[in-house]
Formats: sequence, structure tokens, C-alpha cells
Amino acid sequence: MSTTGTTGAFASDELPDVAWRTSTRSENVGGSCVEAGPLLDGSGRVAVRHSHHPKGMAIVYTPQEWRAFLDGVQAGEFDFS
Repeated sequence: MSTTGTTGAFASDELPDVAWRTSTRSENVGGSCVEAGPLLDGSGRVAVRHSHHPKGMAIVYTPQEWRAFLDGVQAGEFDFS
């Protein structure tokens, strides 16, 4: 399956290379760790996955979707306390 230009959920073996990074907010306790990284195919897309399941599914976002998410984080849209 080709993932060129597409977004959505993909199995890890369906993705092109990704420069994974673990969130600095992940304490590696209780299994709540998130990894994200740019796809190295030049598309600007970003993949997100559960770090404890690196062979599992990853969600791929367009650059615009990722920017909207980051803007929401910075604006406090996801502060649940």
C-alpha cells in the first residue's frame, strides 16, 4: 500500500521512514507514552504512535493538521484540569 500524500491510520510496516521522538511529557510510567515524528519522504506529514507499541498503528497528519494541533496545544485547548 502506498501512503504517498495520504493521512489516516497506518500499520507501522506501511509507513515510510519516520524520525520518531518521544514526548518529553511522557514519564514512561503506566504506558502513557507518545511518539511523533516527521515522515522522511519530504511530504511534511507527521506520524503519531504509542511508544510501547511501535509495531502497532500510527496516525498520519498533514502539515496543516499538525500545525492546527500544535496551535491548539499552545492556546490551552487540551488543558483538562
